[in-house]
Amino acid sequence: MNTVQFIPSELSFSIEKATYKWQTPSNIALVKYWGKRDPQIPKNASISFTLNNCHTITSIDFVKKNTSSEINFELFFDGQKKEAFKPKIAQFFDRIKSYCPYIFEYDMTINSENSFPHSSGIASSASGLSAIAMCLLNLEKELNPKLSTAFINQKASFLARLGSGSASRSIEGPLVVWGNHPEIEGSSDLFGVKFAHKVHSIFENYQDAILLVDKGEKQVSSTIGHNLMHKHPFAEQRFLQANENLSELSEVLKNGDIDKFINIVESEALTLHAMMLTSNPYFILMKPNTLEIINAIWSFREETGSKICFTLDAGANVHVLYPENEKEKVNKFIAESLSKYCQNGQYIFDAVGFGAKKL
Repeated sequence: MNTVQFIPSELSFSIEKATYKWQTPSNIALVKYWGKRDPQIPKNASISFTLNNCHTITSIDFVKKNTSSEINFELFFDGQKKEAFKPKIAQFFDRIKSYCPYIFEYDMTINSENSFPHSSGIASSASGLSAIAMCLLNLEKELNPKLSTAFINQKASFLARLGSGSASRSIEGPLVVWGNHPEIEGSSDLFGVKFAHKVHSIFENYQDAILLVDKGEKQVSSTIGHNLMHKHPFAEQRFLQANENLSELSEVLKNGDIDKFINIVESEALTLHAMMLTSNPYFILMKPNTLEIINAIWSFREETGSKICFTLDAGANVHVLYPENEKEKVNKFIAESLSKYCQNGQYIFDAVGFGAKKL
């Protein structure tokens, strides 16, 4: 792995004070990555839809220090100081310090907020860490104006990955591949890349309604879940399956075979949960209402001919995916039939987006 390219060779430290603010989205994987090795290297390639409405807005104030002996930062979430969040960010800064030596030179104040309710069960690490990465790269661009936009996006994805693997897929959009795959040119274990081919019109502005079945803290952290794959009896076959599914899905995204899209995406979601069911220790991440929603989606699809489908993250919430031309019909179905299975009736209408935005 060649990571030398991400170590700055020339930086001007003439900037005494600066503030940068970015909005970066969450994403939902269509082909899942589950299982990794150090440092944050996936055991299989994955592809995700970048979301639009579910995002994090983060600003970082940089103030030049008199001494550069240690990394120093304060963290605020929704205007409140959050000491509980600091260890994860401190670990992230420690991992990236050789690639961003300028973080020793500045006191940093991080202010962050989500567009979705905190602890709603929507993974915020992808949007949160990608936002921090974009702020850092904004500073690096000021310190070295020669950097290209393409390099900045690539390095931001590389950095974000070291905090949260899925964060590598939140820099660009609408479809991003992370993980080396022999059939996807430019794909890498080190950073996410935009899906390079023209996507069939049926998948443009694709819709994602997030049904909040369980808004509590995740039963199993992502780190623990990934580690369970190390001695999993079905792990190697799963990694092969995921890469094969990505090959098939790449063709589907180009040719518009939406029935095959549905089959791959739902199978991937259920396989992810099957791996947790068959790990040791084992976990059931779905809730009864997760299954109620899945069965209701299947019935609705059979009765109406809709192209609605679902996917899941490592939790109980359900992402309902459907083409834009079914938006009115499916949104009504969600409001009238599926919302009763959501905690406090809460759900979020979203759609694919295009990645990080400077504010």
